[in-house]
Amino acid sequence: MRAAVFDRYGPPEVLRIENVAKPAPADDQILVRVHATTVNRADCHLRSGTPRWQRIFNRAFDRGGFLRPRPRTILGGEFAGVVEAVGDAVTEFAVGDRVFGMSVMGAQAEYTCRRAGGPVALMPVGATFEEATNTDGFLNAINCLRAAGPLAGKRVLVYGASGSIGTAGVQLAHHFGAHVTAVCNTKNLGLARSLGADEVIDYTREDFTKNGETYDVVFDAVGKKSFPQCKRSLRPSGVYLPTDGVVNGLWLLWTRKFGDKKVKAQLPPRYIKEYILLMKDLIEAGDYRPVIDQTYPLEDVVEATRYVETGQKTGNVVITVM
Repeated sequence: MRAAVFDRYGPPEVLRIENVAKPAPADDQILVRVHATTVNRADCHLRSGTPRWQRIFNRAFDRGGFLRPRPRTILGGEFAGVVEAVGDAVTEFAVGDRVFGMSVMGAQAEYTCRRAGGPVALMPVGATFEEATNTDGFLNAINCLRAAGPLAGKRVLVYGASGSIGTAGVQLAHHFGAHVTAVCNTKNLGLARSLGADEVIDYTREDFTKNGETYDVVFDAVGKKSFPQCKRSLRPSGVYLPTDGVVNGLWLLWTRKFGDKKVKAQLPPRYIKEYILLMKDLIEAGDYRPVIDQTYPLEDVVEATRYVETGQKTGNVVITVM
């Protein structure tokens, strides 16, 4: 089968398309013929081996070491496709089912195996493969927002509201009953409003940390802020939700013991079937829509990765495989 592989850390150009062995499902797995996957921030960290802690993560989960990843590593956690085979113990899915879900790696290929009991479900009725494959932003957003507790009636600010996690965060916070302020650039203000933001801030013209407004929750969906930067924008007993940064992890430990303003995160993130089913239900109800910026064929994965690493994408970058 065709797959995008790499076997050394480095820039997008370390990726190449190569023929590799087609996987076979274990007893508890399904074999999926991938129609669509993505390139996201996690893929870029895994491929580049940066920041340095990423290599520790790779080593801990047997995805390589400090010097190089495993040979012919295949990226891509998000996927949507059609079940081609099922393991002997699988009863939930059948050959021909259209499915979508999330893992960590392996979907930037024509086929991938996934555990049937994991974060995989039948595709939302009416959704395309390209729409359904965008699960990473949803799962990261709900992990963060659930850590903040009930959101109904609270003021929530989403920083980086036009990215994959941010567009999901705006919609989920709105769905859970929060008053949502979205922070993004000028061109995406209208998009943020259409996703459910009650207020918008153009970060090219205004710094939300200096305007005197305060919020119950500040959700940094792009990992570009820190707790000290955002602390004065939090109300008493407010919560800061990071999506990146080792330093924010240290602040999480500190604020457990000291101060009324907290840093919270679900560690490790929970990629579970319950959340995939919630995404399915919200899409079918018209309460959630994945935002797609660009779509590339698998052969253009290097170009797609370069675009993701500009940090300027809106929503998701999709890779079509079939």
